[in-house]
Amino acid sequence: MGSFHVRGIGLPGEQPVELWIRNGEFSDEPVPGAQTLCTEGWVLPGLVDAHCHIGIRYGGGAEDLGGALAQARIERDRGVLLVRDAGSPVDTRSLDDVAGLPRIIRAGRHIARPKRYARELPVDLEDESQLPDEVVRQARAGDGWVKLVGDWIDREVGDLAPLWSDEILADAVEAAHREGARVTAHVFGEDALPGLINAGIDCIEHGTGLTDTTIAMMAERGTALVPTLINIDNFPEIADGATRFPVYAAHMRDLYERVNDTIGAAHDAGIPIYAGTDAGGHVRHGRIADEVEALGKVGMAPTEALGAACWNAQDWLGGGGFEAGSPADLIVYEQDPRTGPRVLEEPSLVMVGGEVVTTRGSFA
Repeated sequence: MGSFHVRGIGLPGEQPVELWIRNGEFSDEPVPGAQTLCTEGWVLPGLVDAHCHIGIRYGGGAEDLGGALAQARIERDRGVLLVRDAGSPVDTRSLDDVAGLPRIIRAGRHIARPKRYARELPVDLEDESQLPDEVVRQARAGDGWVKLVGDWIDREVGDLAPLWSDEILADAVEAAHREGARVTAHVFGEDALPGLINAGIDCIEHGTGLTDTTIAMMAERGTALVPTLINIDNFPEIADGATRFPVYAAHMRDLYERVNDTIGAAHDAGIPIYAGTDAGGHVRHGRIADEVEALGKVGMAPTEALGAACWNAQDWLGGGGFEAGSPADLIVYEQDPRTGPRVLEEPSLVMVGGEVVTTRGSFA
């Protein structure tokens, strides 16, 4: 494995960065004989997709391991070097042994009730009393996260409705925390949010049903939000396909129409927001740049929106950054990556574990 030297401008401080890499790790001192890869450009520790499904096929259903490997490589080539896999039906642990792939932080499988989520994806519990025990199982199968389905269409009601009682949610979140795991939940509508937040959940996915009340609750508790804005763009199509459930269809359209105001209000309230694409299912992999652009439309400044998909998300998920002894993961852009999605989605240099895996432009 080679020794390398990288110099450029770092973000968010826009200060000079000089990095030395030896044996796949960052070094705190110069490395004699190191190959200089660049002396200018914008140097970042790697992008983060905080809601991504390595193992769910585009269009729905479980992906095979070959497909999951291809998905991981697509993310890497777009500069995503850390993925929080927010629920997958496929055991992707073997990908950890493949060099040059993003680090995957797994949340095990989604936990749902029968016929209350997409087919093939979740563990379905016949009785909600099973939830705390299943949370423990998924916490032990994952990497410090558990994924609940908080709401979904209830065909008897004809609209979005919560899956779990407030009491069982409190027991389940407590059980996860005893295991040292954090809990997140898929939530589109309004009604499931108070019970989840009061239970002490650590993160909400989507959050299109947030209200002034639940925004205040999340802000008070420091509950994180991953809004997956480019996936919310699919709501009108979902509504068009739900002609049997007109109340649900109208609800989904309403959530879509006001999403920028909703997530903008969450941002203004100080809720920690991170970038996640929800790749897999309705969203193709490799679109983190589009999600960063969408965060700008809800009121985030360019540096803040990029931070939601980079240094802030790295800190939130325990990424190593540039600290000595950390795996040498980095990306370099010839232009300022805050200038638009086309720049951001094509890093000129991608290094994973001290190995150069992608080069573009003058780096090729």
